[in-house]
Amino acid sequence: MKMNFDQARFNMVEQQIRPWDVLDGRVLGLLESSQREDFVPVRYRKMAFADLAIPLDHGQNMMKPVVEGRLLQALGLQADETVLEIGTGSGFVTACLAQMAERVVSVDIYEQFSSEAAGKLKEKDIHNVEFETGDVMTGWQPEQAHDVVVVTGSVLSVPEHFPGWVNPRGRLFVICGESPAMEAKLLTRLNATEWREESLFETDLARLINAGKTPHFEF
Repeated sequence: MKMNFDQARFNMVEQQIRPWDVLDGRVLGLLESSQREDFVPVRYRKMAFADLAIPLDHGQNMMKPVVEGRLLQALGLQADETVLEIGTGSGFVTACLAQMAERVVSVDIYEQFSSEAAGKLKEKDIHNVEFETGDVMTGWQPEQAHDVVVVTGSVLSVPEHFPGWVNPRGRLFVICGESPAMEAKLLTRLNATEWREESLFETDLARLINAGKTPHFEF
């Protein structure tokens, strides 16, 4: 029997994402209309809307839909803002960010993820994303700071160089700690030296590659 993806997407939003305190109408509408099934590996296509982290190549995973929803809501993205996404993965979150912001730079350590995501977004007629391949923990640097930085893999604590990539009044979304009880945080840069830290929710997320015990930033 052919799967009704539109109905499955609707059910995902109404039965998983909305009950997990995602109430932003713009985010809910985006997740209901964005074809998540096109971003999961073909063998998992029918599981695209399940409440689980779908496996990707290189031992990576897609975030659960509820985590994606909470992430997008927390950012409060404006149409004139720029975003740096650390960890392209499947490209689904990239596509969502691109539809909410002016421009997105997405970097991944695996060139396969970058090239496959670029192809998918081109098919979706999304053209405001620049893909780069590099290791953010061992030398890759953005050309400029961004209004929002989103880290899609967990870290033990915030690496000391990440906050420098955030513009004044910008935000940094990051998931910190040890499995199985990690903490999603939104860090807002108030000025050159001051930050506001907000604890969002607990989750468990695969570690960002090479983000072991690195020097961390003290807020």
